[in-house]
Amino acid sequence: ADMVEAIEFPQLSQRYGVMGVPRTIANDQTAAEGALPESHLLNQILLAADRPKAA
Repeated sequence: ADMVEAIEFPQLSQRYGVMGVPRTIANDQTAAEGALPESHLLNQILLAADRPKAA
């Protein structure tokens, strides 16, 4: 897992459409955005893990 400062890496921010923080990306797919309850964040990450990685 990596954490990236959006202001320091504008190309990544643009690539992933970061408009607010926190924004969690799993397998190059958006898993969640904003401050979420732990159970919701975990559910979104598990769903992303079950999907094929984006090409």
